[in-house]
Parts: sequence; C-alpha cells; structure tokens
Amino acid sequence: MKFHWSEVTPERLWLDRRAVLAGMGALAASPAFAADKWSTEAKPNTLSDITNYNNFYEFGYGKEDPARNAGALTISPWSVKVGGLVDRPGTYDLADLLKGVAVRDRTYRLRCVEAWSMVIPWQGVQLSDLLTKFGVQPSAKYVAFETLYRPSEMPYQSSRLLDWPYQEGLRLDEAMHPLTILATGLYGKALPNQNGAPLRLIVPWKYGFKSIKSIVSITLTDTQPKTAWQEQNAREYGFYANVNPRVDHPRWSQATERVIGAGLFGGRRDTEPFNGYAEQVASLYSGMDLTKYY
Repeated sequence: MKFHWSEVTPERLWLDRRAVLAGMGALAASPAFAADKWSTEAKPNTLSDITNYNNFYEFGYGKEDPARNAGALTISPWSVKVGGLVDRPGTYDLADLLKGVAVRDRTYRLRCVEAWSMVIPWQGVQLSDLLTKFGVQPSAKYVAFETLYRPSEMPYQSSRLLDWPYQEGLRLDEAMHPLTILATGLYGKALPNQNGAPLRLIVPWKYGFKSIKSIVSITLTDTQPKTAWQEQNAREYGFYANVNPRVDHPRWSQATERVIGAGLFGGRRDTEPFNGYAEQVASLYSGMDLTKYY
C-alpha cells in the first residue's frame, strides 16, 4: 500500500506507533516506543483539537483564544522555584529542574468541569520523581503550584475573573501517585504555549482546572493551599475536583460529557468515576464523603 507524505498526520503516526508496539516486542524496550501501563488505549484527539480547544484564561475566555494569543508568551529562559518543606530548595532553570528525571509517554483522558472531554498523548515526568529529587520533608502534606504572572504577555491577567496568578494544589499522596505528571510535551513535540508551556501539571482523575499551566513555583507545605477557582467560588469548585458523575456542578449535570472531535452526531458518553481511573486512585479517598469533599 502506497501513501503520500501529506497523509502523515499525528493520528496516523499514533496508529502506526501502536501497530509497531503490537508487532515488534523488541521496540517496546526502546525509550522512544516504551509501552506505559498507566496510559489509556483510547485513540487520542487530533493535534488540532488539542491545540485549538483550550481553557487558558490568561489569554482569553474563548476556547480558541489561547491559540490566537499565547504565541506572545516568552518561555525561554524559564525557571521554577522549588521551596517549602524540601531538602534542596532553590530556583532552577527548567533543564536543571528536570535533569536526571525520566521522561515518559502518557496518553490520558482529560475531563473538563464544563462536561467535555478529550484524549491527549502527553510527554512528561512523574511528579513523584521530581519531588523525590528535591527531598520531601516528613512534615509536608500538600504541594502548592503557581502560574507565571506576566500581564504584559498574558493580557487577561488584568481582568478580575480570578485572583492572579493562578494557584493550585494537591494533597501529597495525590502528588506522589504515579499517574500525576508534569507535562513538557504532547504528540512527541514540545508543549505548545496554549497548552501550558513549558511545564503543566496533569492529574487525569481530576477536572482539568486542577492541571495548572506554565508553572513557575512548586512549594511543599503542611497546610492546604489556596486554589484559584475555589477562592473564586467555593460552592462550584472544590479543592479535590475529582471527576464524579454523581456530584453535579450547581449549574449543570456531570453525569455525561461531550466528546471533542466526535463529530456533529458523536453524541455524549457517560462520565466515569475518577474519569475512568477509579481502580488506580479510589483508595486515596477511602472513607471520605465525596459529596462534601468535592
């Protein structure tokens, strides 16, 4: 069968890669093709879907605004401050921050609190590996994150939508779970600006607003950190933000979700508890009332 190079799309490359994995066990040992038990086998969305349908309110309120406006963001050089209850605090250049930490391919489902979903092939590092590198002190219970604050390049930081810069946080056991990554790329290339370049948190069993973008600060703490949307409206946005089809948003149902890229007649799918990752993470919340701690 012949094909023209114009036919080589990200989706085709993904399908070809899966075929190679299935038929050539030797390649599975290669870092570039390594199968990852944490990845979903669901087909990823197209690169166009992923890069043109975003919430990144620092660049606008429309889904296509980040793609139009985020090109102005300077992402090199980039540094991240690591502080709080760690053994080796400091401000690190991005390359030094990630030095010695394995980069992994992870294809995850993404579920937005607005009841839409995608599947995205990320590249990144396990947050647990990074935190271990800097030494987590025994008194640490939470990890706090902060986004870059640069209104000259992120113009909607001048709005009153949120108390900028964007802040997020995780319980330490959530941060140390193998599913939790810091993404540095997608579809095998560097993370685009509109998707949170150069460093974005990904926690696939939580609603997408937990996945803070363009991170400049990681702080270990013994107290629950403030988070941007909880501060804006605690009734609608909880600290945990676990995907839960039985706990509706006050203004819409979370029982189903619209699948981006499914086409005009693609319909909706039932939302899965913990976005389909219940087997891996439900034990983290054993005994908790998830209607109260939403």
